[in-house]
Amino acid sequence: MMKKPDFDADAAHKYFSTQCFNNAWGLIEKPHRTSEEDEEMVRLSLASHWHWTQREDYTNKERSIAHWQTSRIYAILGQADNARRYGQLCLEASRGDDLPPFCLGYAYEALARAESVDGHVDQMKKYLDKAQQVADTIPDPDTQKQLLEDLDTIR
Repeated sequence: MMKKPDFDADAAHKYFSTQCFNNAWGLIEKPHRTSEEDEEMVRLSLASHWHWTQREDYTNKERSIAHWQTSRIYAILGQADNARRYGQLCLEASRGDDLPPFCLGYAYEALARAESVDGHVDQMKKYLDKAQQVADTIPDPDTQKQLLEDLDTIR
C-alpha cells in the first residue's frame, strides 16, 4: 500500500493543473521554440489535464478546455492526426446543456485547425461554419470576439 504523502495532494493537483496549463500556454505563444520546448509543451498540456482529473471540481468544461489545448498544440506542431484526435475528444466533452457555448465553439475551432493542418479544406470550412454558428450564440461580446479572432487565424 502506498504511503500518504507528506503534502496536501489536493492542493498540489490544484497548483499543477493550473501551472502546467499556463506554462504550456506560454510555450504556445512563444514565437520561436526549440524541439525540446515543443516536446515540453505537449507534456505540460497532458500533465495539466491529468492533474485536473484528480480534482474534485473536474467537470466537462475543464475536460473540454484540456483537450482543446492539446489539440491546438498538436496543430502547431503539424501533427494533424493528433490534433484531430484531441479535437474530437474536445467535441465530445463540449456537448451538453451544462456547458457554456464557447466550449462547443472552440471544439469546432480545434477540428477546423486540425483539418487545415492536414490540407482538408472542405472539412476545415465545415467546422469553421459550425464554429461561426456557435459564436453567434455566445452572449458575452468579449468571448465571442476572442473565438472569432481565433477562427480568423485559420482562414
